[in-house]
Amino acid sequence: MIRTPTRCLSLVALAALAMSATIVAQVDHDTGWLNDYRAPTHRIIGEALGDRFAWNRLAELTDRFGPRLSGTPQLEAAIRWAADEMRKDGLENVRTEAVMVPRWVRGQEHLEILGAHPRRLAMLGLGGSIGTGPDGVEADILVVHSFDELEARAPEAAGRIVVFNQPFVSYGETVAYRTGGASRAARHGAVAALVRSVGRDGLRLPHTGGMRYQEGTAQIPTAAVASEDAEWLDRLARRGDPARLRLTMEAQLMPDAPSANVIAELRGRERPDEVVVVGGHIDSWDVGAGASDDGGGCIVTWEALRILKKLDLRPRRTVRLVLFTNEENGTRGGIAYRDRYRDSLDDHVLMLESDSGLFDAHGFGFTGSAAARHTVEQIASLLSGIAMTGVGPSGGGADIGPSVREANIPSMSTEADDDQYVLIHHTQADTVDKIDPIDVARTAAAVAVMTYVVADMPARLDAQPTTR
Repeated sequence: MIRTPTRCLSLVALAALAMSATIVAQVDHDTGWLNDYRAPTHRIIGEALGDRFAWNRLAELTDRFGPRLSGTPQLEAAIRWAADEMRKDGLENVRTEAVMVPRWVRGQEHLEILGAHPRRLAMLGLGGSIGTGPDGVEADILVVHSFDELEARAPEAAGRIVVFNQPFVSYGETVAYRTGGASRAARHGAVAALVRSVGRDGLRLPHTGGMRYQEGTAQIPTAAVASEDAEWLDRLARRGDPARLRLTMEAQLMPDAPSANVIAELRGRERPDEVVVVGGHIDSWDVGAGASDDGGGCIVTWEALRILKKLDLRPRRTVRLVLFTNEENGTRGGIAYRDRYRDSLDDHVLMLESDSGLFDAHGFGFTGSAAARHTVEQIASLLSGIAMTGVGPSGGGADIGPSVREANIPSMSTEADDDQYVLIHHTQADTVDKIDPIDVARTAAAVAVMTYVVADMPARLDAQPTTR
């Protein structure tokens, strides 16, 4: 991991610097209405950066329960643990809200090249894929670099394993090969599809993730291969060397299983029916330990409420924490939240999701009106001491998305270094040792300050801020 100079500071030293910077900001920025929030900001930052409590809780979550794929005992145990811990924190209205979730079981799997020099390839089956049967699938390969190339070479695909060697450009662009590559290959008679991992190259790590079969198209098994192995197969194809693979996957989709969203609140002192939602998703893929995706997001948003409760900072409006279930392979938790609270979504002032990792976090993304953006940017100025002042052009997330779209709710997301995030995203390397306690503390502090001010302002976020 790249380490910045901040990494040389202890949490206590960073807290002291943050205090000094916020005091200077009071002199440099005449924002009027924000003055009432400078003292609470000092207290929140000091509490967040005063120890390693949040990182320790993240370590406990990932060490005790490990990977938490929907439908597994590990996820359900983590959900019960989270609810119990929230009650110990003194949070209010702690509850679990039932959600039925898909259950995909990976089973044993392997991929090998046959011939005079057989060897294993680094692979992970893609979530939702069918299995191969006990005998596996054996075929020659067809390597293509885009969907357009596949269409141009369609007659060559029949009876082959199609390998999509599309280098990573961005998650939003490249993920189409993971989600849709199998059906595109099956249209032309392919017997299986392999997709170069959707993530940064590094250390021969395959990246798993969800895929979808197109209705009316044959279902074929599909898996991700490490970028190094995708390049190796590409070189073989370019040289005309024979490359025959055997793919074996026990993957199967089981009946839906019971799960739950975890909810806790800090009830508003004046307008409890108006709600600010913060959260992340407690499920993860079945490799690694889900520390970055999205244990960290769960912990920093949870920590925001814990800090406010501990400091007796009760805002006007209710702050609601939601740890969503089943983001990774269904988003059933986010859909269930929308459906359960549909009649009260108009009272949701803001929804904030943390699901982009915590590496070198630098602020937030925001989607909303120009007036609301101006207010958010002013609030973010309080965070100069911990370098969390950025407000990007858009913010949201898969879990809050259904509710945000339903009621046009302003939405935010935490923003961090995407390169470091996608390096371990959906891999066996997503473990807590990769995450710096300072990043956890800074992000928790920023979420707590942003949440507190938005929930406490006399006017709703879309209105012009006024003094108390």
